Amino acid sequence: MGKRKSRVSKMIATAKKAAPKLETAFSCPFCDHGGAVECSIDIKHMIAEASCFVCQARYSTTAHALTEPIDVYSEWIDQCELAKAAAAAGDDDDDHHHHHHRKTKRRS
Repeated sequence: MGKRKSRVSKMIATAKKAAPKLETAFSCPFCDHGGAVECSIDIKHMIAEASCFVCQARYSTTAHALTEPIDVYSEWIDQCELAKAAAAAGDDDDDHHHHHHRKTKRRS
């Protein structure tokens, strides 16, 4: 019986240890540093923030009772993608070479 007890408590200990690491540390969309982004959620003030401690990039959004760190991070990534797409659409319209290059890429 003693054996079984220690095995179970060992599993619980490892599960508890691994969980926060998986949920709160992400790679930065700007400097690409793995595990440099940490998310903090302040339910009292309804604020969720993700920040990179390497390049100091920050993203804030509104939080609610069900907000998880991964939600904050995913939203940040989505915003980055939207911003990149908007910038690409706006900046590249004048640049004809860039469009031509894209077409060549598609063909190959």
